[in-house]
Amino acid sequence: QVQLVESGGGLVQAGGSLRLSCAVSGSIFNIDGAGWYRQAPGKQRDIIAGIASSGSTSYADSVKGRFTISRDNAKKTVYLQMNSLKPEDSAVYYCNANLRARDGSTNNYWGQGTQVTVSS
Repeated sequence: QVQLVESGGGLVQAGGSLRLSCAVSGSIFNIDGAGWYRQAPGKQRDIIAGIASSGSTSYADSVKGRFTISRDNAKKTVYLQMNSLKPEDSAVYYCNANLRARDGSTNNYWGQGTQVTVSS
């Protein structure tokens, strides 16, 4: 069974850094597009970073210049490097990816979410 497994969340002081990982568990051919979302209590889930199969990236204004999304195709893993963290970055972070199977079919998957808490 294919799953996205997230790791790397935790508690950090304002100004600190964390790196989130989203690894594919199970057999796939490759990762097409992927993105990181976050959801704070009482708020909707918003996309904050995306990476295309070409490697091109995009960011929400709120994280631009502080967060970096990247991918390692060999490891079938997508990363989110978060620097200069602020208390308002506190949320549950989710990865989402379109995964291509060996038969050419593509399905969309969500990770289980990982909590990031930034203290002031």
